[in-house]
Amino acid sequence: MINGKRVAVVLPAYNAEKTLEATVRELPELVDICLLVDDHSSDRTVEIAERLGLPYFVHDQNYGYGRNQQTCYREALAAGADVVIMVHPDYQYTPLLVTAMASMVAYGVYDVVLGSRIIGGQALRGGMPLYKYVFNRFLTAFENVFLRIKLSEYHTGYRAFSREVLTRLPLLENSDDFVFDNQMLAQCAYFGFRIGEVSCPTKYFDEASSINFRRSVTYGLGVLLTSLQFALQRMGVMRFSIFSEKGRRLEPGSSTYYARGAARQ
Repeated sequence: MINGKRVAVVLPAYNAEKTLEATVRELPELVDICLLVDDHSSDRTVEIAERLGLPYFVHDQNYGYGRNQQTCYREALAAGADVVIMVHPDYQYTPLLVTAMASMVAYGVYDVVLGSRIIGGQALRGGMPLYKYVFNRFLTAFENVFLRIKLSEYHTGYRAFSREVLTRLPLLENSDDFVFDNQMLAQCAYFGFRIGEVSCPTKYFDEASSINFRRSVTYGLGVLLTSLQFALQRMGVMRFSIFSEKGRRLEPGSSTYYARGAARQ
């Protein structure tokens, strides 16, 4: 707990058996709630979550990274979280920054905090492939122009959110795929939430999750489309459900596409 706010860490998992335990072991003690959502893994991710005593939820099929986040946030809110930090269980981002990121939200400095791999030149040093780095810089520059804010990167998976952000954004209008991340940040900008960043070291290794070139291109096209939709909506030329005040929001309680597991205590 920080400043009277309950802090939750959510772990969107898919085939994370080799890195899950190391990630969980580094989480700070101030975390009040830690839960895992498994997107129908084919490895021992759920078994390890049980052994670690983690509350976990299992999708009945592989829906994608975006749907995984929806489940993560719905269940964190249902558990009473005031601040929610998404930590990838592939150990690519250090869990040691949870305290700093959660504090910035809990004390009302920002509504959203991102762990940036770009600030301080961490990305290439951590092993990010050069083509991904170039891709990242191009897309970020494009988005800064169209979204009218200035971030060092939009594509980190290390994020902290206030409860208000997660309950107000129409997250159910977003994609089930990787572009969910980008749509969510565009929504934060559209609805006027304050976004901050901290420098985050990162590491790329065989067990760390990473999308291939083909999916990177698909993601990039989705980012460009989202930025254009944002601009058109702001200009009043067109309207899109992802930026609608009446768009579908997360509702409390479990949905039919996943089930809660019984973690060992």
